[in-house]
Amino acid sequence: MGVKLARAFGAHVVLFTTSPSKVTDGLRLGAHEVVVSTDAAAMAKHASSLDFILDCVSAQHDLNAYLSLLRLDGTLCLVGVPEQPLAVHAFSVIMPRRNFSGSCIGGIAETQEMLEFCAKHGIVSDIELIPIQKINEAWDRMIKQDVRYRFVIDMASLKQA
Repeated sequence: MGVKLARAFGAHVVLFTTSPSKVTDGLRLGAHEVVVSTDAAAMAKHASSLDFILDCVSAQHDLNAYLSLLRLDGTLCLVGVPEQPLAVHAFSVIMPRRNFSGSCIGGIAETQEMLEFCAKHGIVSDIELIPIQKINEAWDRMIKQDVRYRFVIDMASLKQA
């Protein structure tokens, strides 16, 4: 959703992923560029060049690698919640004058504004609809990172045996 929203706001969108298999999806979702973050040369190409990074990753990752992509006064906003604390090196933010922030969901007014913006721009979530009977299979696939991109349970399937 972050890619779709950023694109609708008119931003030049660079999507970072650890998975080469998600490059095509990233472009389909609206990214102008997709960078495989394990490719050091591809990451170096973007050093000190970005104004803003929305970090949605809920797994352990090196924040400093992404902070190094920000230009002077750039901001990395963390919305993902990894299980363990993430290390931020002081010099990743002090010397290059970069900002590290976090954000939580907005209130009712902000949510309504976002929904109206999405409706106006035809932005919808990419989901895979599953019956409740496949919840264990969905969990296993989630653990294997085999989800594109959200599972949604079909509540009508609750009535089925």
